[in-house]
Amino acid sequence: MKQIVILFSTVFMFTYSVFATVKPNSLFTDNVVLQREVQVPIWGTAADGESVTVTLNGQTQTTVAKNGKWMVVLQPLQAGGPFTLTISGTNTVTIKNVLVGEVWLCSGQSNMGFPVRSIRPIGNAMKLNEVLTEAQQFPLIRQFTIPLKKSLTTPEKIDDVNGKWFVCDSNSVKNFSAVAYFFGKELYKNVKVPIGLINSSYGGTAIENWISKEVLSSFPESQSILTNYEKSLGEFPKKLEEYTKNEKYLLEAYSRDSADAKRYNTEMPRKPAAPMSPAERGGPTGLYNTMIYPLLPFAIRGVTWYQGEANGGRGKQYRTLLPALIDNWRKDWKNDKLPFLFIQIPGWKAHTPELKEAQLLTYQKIPNTAMTVIYDCDDTSDVHPGNKQPVGERLSLPARALVYGEKKLTYMGPIYESMKVDGNKIIISFTHAQQLVAKGGEIKDFVIAGADKKFVAAKAEIKGNKLIVYNETVANPVAVRAGWRLCPQINLYNEAGLPTSPFRTDVD
Repeated sequence: MKQIVILFSTVFMFTYSVFATVKPNSLFTDNVVLQREVQVPIWGTAADGESVTVTLNGQTQTTVAKNGKWMVVLQPLQAGGPFTLTISGTNTVTIKNVLVGEVWLCSGQSNMGFPVRSIRPIGNAMKLNEVLTEAQQFPLIRQFTIPLKKSLTTPEKIDDVNGKWFVCDSNSVKNFSAVAYFFGKELYKNVKVPIGLINSSYGGTAIENWISKEVLSSFPESQSILTNYEKSLGEFPKKLEEYTKNEKYLLEAYSRDSADAKRYNTEMPRKPAAPMSPAERGGPTGLYNTMIYPLLPFAIRGVTWYQGEANGGRGKQYRTLLPALIDNWRKDWKNDKLPFLFIQIPGWKAHTPELKEAQLLTYQKIPNTAMTVIYDCDDTSDVHPGNKQPVGERLSLPARALVYGEKKLTYMGPIYESMKVDGNKIIISFTHAQQLVAKGGEIKDFVIAGADKKFVAAKAEIKGNKLIVYNETVANPVAVRAGWRLCPQINLYNEAGLPTSPFRTDVD
């Protein structure tokens, strides 16, 4: 009996110690960068009723855990470090090498996730070995990496992504988001404080995956998304069963076809693969639940967003979804002015002009946003253009201008503002251009139409920050379009060398 009592006591003490352990959220681990000059929430788990004390750089806050969770809010901190953050309850957690500076959430799909190690520089962009060597100079740039997880059904909301902060050096930078790294490096060079980059990106994902269920389901335009998703989810088990049953024969056919392709020097067939669950990359609302919600309310300065490829054929729908996502996240962070900087997708065989237009219209409609145009940064038609340095550098311009006070900095290319018909010509006015510039000869990729809406190639002449567009065969023009194709070829820039966005004057 005595042995049973001792055993019970031991189990009880072990169980209590497990549940009593104070644990911070993984966002607050070694090498973390905290946002300067704002209140900073810090949170985690502990036993119910346990007292938790947080100390950083002379500031101490105490709270009591409720329902196994705790949170304190530090008063605004000044840039600096490294500091040590201590979190104490029945145990003490020491978090080392803490910096205070500027923190940006960098999100989207594969082109945001595209790592430094895979860059393919063009022109004057730094070669990979140069980038890796230089990275050793920037230990004050850190990236928090969220591990990617696959799902079979729509994942529920989670509290912790179990990610990790990495200090920039020649080895770790290989796995940094390339766009985020070049963006962060430019901020560091100009703002001169530590930079934290939260890489929350997942390849092949549509924008609806990143929006909360409450917000997504509130739009009539989204009902078809949710309906089609649920239908596909229901059909998936049967598709997987059918593939599994036939896999042996499919692979045998693939082997024969591959041999024939090699013999006759024809295109190699695609290797059969098991069908992917519609929920594998989260599905609608899934990545919000697992890659955005658990970050709340970590203090950040702003958001950078590079996504749209997976919505490439749904441009009009994107007009609703992108503003919805921006509003969703701003409400989550309780900041209706949270800077939101996004990249307009470049040209590709499935990137319709309507998608780029949706991004342009969002910028024109939503305050405290900016759009970075990049179709001229790469000379390929790859869905993953590898020349990421100019992309990240251009993305840093609106941050520097709108957030960090470089008021005189031209941070975007020419943006269509208005049109005026003057006889057989249309005069186009632009914002973000004191002076328009044509690179490489005559202005290309403009078309004009009369009332019949039959568009023909147009000539264009620069007059200061206005463009005179015409075609002698169109006597009474009513509309102009620029770069209105899958892969824009516009060569119109402003005085800062930034390209104009594709546009049309006859938006429907």
